[in-house]
Parts: sequence; structure tokens; C-alpha cells
Amino acid sequence: MKRIIIGAAFAALAAPTAALAQDQCGEVTITQMNWDSAAIVTAVSKFLMEQGYGCDVTAVPSDTTPAMTSLSENNEPDIVTELWVNSAGDAYQKLKADGKIEELTSVLDPGGVEGWWLPTYLVEAHPELATIQGVMDNPELVGGMFNNCPDGWGCRIVNDNLIRAFNLEDSGIEVFNHGSGETLATSMAAAYQSEEPWFGYYWGPTTPMGKFAMTSVDLGEYDEAVHAANQNADAADPKASSFPSAPVLTIVTKDFMGTHPDIADLMSKVTFKTDTMSQLLAWKEENNASNEEAAVYFLKGNPEVWGSWINEAATEKLSALLK
Repeated sequence: MKRIIIGAAFAALAAPTAALAQDQCGEVTITQMNWDSAAIVTAVSKFLMEQGYGCDVTAVPSDTTPAMTSLSENNEPDIVTELWVNSAGDAYQKLKADGKIEELTSVLDPGGVEGWWLPTYLVEAHPELATIQGVMDNPELVGGMFNNCPDGWGCRIVNDNLIRAFNLEDSGIEVFNHGSGETLATSMAAAYQSEEPWFGYYWGPTTPMGKFAMTSVDLGEYDEAVHAANQNADAADPKASSFPSAPVLTIVTKDFMGTHPDIADLMSKVTFKTDTMSQLLAWKEENNASNEEAAVYFLKGNPEVWGSWINEAATEKLSALLK
């Protein structure tokens, strides 16, 4: 029943403006990456382009590497959003060097986040746990265990090096290497629901980071060279460094930038706080909702946010939704 209600809300959002959305924008293609946060970004963007600017938008199912290949070979799609640049490799750098693409904005602010986390209730009860030194001085307060990434994940390599850099195990903290992302998430959820200690790696935007209030442990200053070295398995001399935020961008083709300046301007402003996206993902799971329904939930609850993204003409068309 809840899905029906939300679906009806989506139709109600679109209905007042559909008849007005018949301008000269023409056809636009935008990626729909195969993970939920990207799909929500695409659904929100698609709605605004169609209802505010009169575009005929096609969401193209994609992933990072296929999107880079398509841009290289076909100069399509017009818009690639939630592009994790660190995973896009040399193909992305070549597109940029050849002048085929334009970077519009960081669609996630401050980007993708990684770190070692504790439940906030634990840090509030024991403020000394806010730093890695405080954690190692009080291993019993964090349950005496670090929840590590599964083997094969990039974070596992970095974590293993940081564990050696901090001499974490010498402080009395056992390292538990999870066999899958599901067990890692489940361990956090089980601890949180029982208000028990939990200490481990996680990243965002993700559903668990939206469901549970977590505090990032201060691992010290971020050092680019150290972090780069820590990304190599069994680094010879691992040192301490915090995780950097990963850049997550929206880009467009150079041609699209020239032919659709209004849409490029819109997409240069479509930015979600990383915490907000985690909360949207949590809402989606709790309500068994689709990505489109999560987009509607965002649009209905945050008109002051997306109202600042659109131009004057689009504001007039979508005025009923901005009240």
C-alpha cells in the first residue's frame, strides 16, 4: 500500500507541469549507474530536466568503465553522473586531456567517505574514543575487535597497512576479517541495535551510514603520499594517514556543454550532501521503495534545495511544487 501511495505522489508531482514541459530542450541522455545512490541522482535530475526544462530524457543503464568506453567511442551519453573518478582510470584522464568532457561539479559533498567508525553513543559515553590513540588505550570499550573489510576489497589493503602502522593488534584489539560486505554491515547493525560496542571500517554514502549515527575515529592528518603507499599490499613501511574523500563528479560532453548551456548549468548545481544521500538510502530500504520513489521523497521534502538549482523559467513551471 505504501508503494502505491508513493507512486501516486510521483504522478502528482509530475502532473501539474507535464503539459507545460514542451520547450526546445530536445533529447538528453544521462547515465543510470547500477548502484542506488547514482540511480537516485539520475531520477531527481531526470524529473527536473523533463518537468522544468522540457527535455526528453533517456536514462542509460551503465557503470563506470562502460560509461568511459561509450564516451570515448561514441561521445555518449550526454551526462555522466556520480562518476567515481578514482575508479575511472586512464580512460577518464584521456577524455579530459583530449578536451572531450567538462567537469561540472562534485555531485556528492564532500564526496565518497571512508574511515574507521564507532557508534556515536559509544563516543558520547567515552569521549576519549574519538581518536585512534584513545581507542588503543581503551580496547575493552570498543569490544576488543576491529571489523575489517573482506579480502579482495581495496579498503582491505589500506586497512591492513594501517593496522600495522598503528600496531593495532599490540594494543589488544583483535582484527576480524569479514567474509563479505553483508556480514560487515550486519555486525554494525546488530551492535547498534543492542547499543553494544562496535569498531570498524565503513564507507558512504550507504544505507547503514544513513540508518545509524556513527562517528569517524580521528586517524590523524591525511597524507597523500602515505595513503598512496598504503594502497599497495604489504607496504614495506606503512604509516598513519586518514582516508581522503573520494571525488564523485558529474561530467558532460564538450558538445553537450555547447548545445545545452541551461542543462549544463542545472547539472552543475545538482549536489547532495553525502550524509543526506545515506539517509535517502536508509529511507528507501525501510520503506521498500524504488529509486524513483526515493527521488520523490527527496523532491517533496527539500524544495528549498532543488529550488536553488533551477533557472527562472523552470522555477515558474515548477512553482506549485516549491510552495
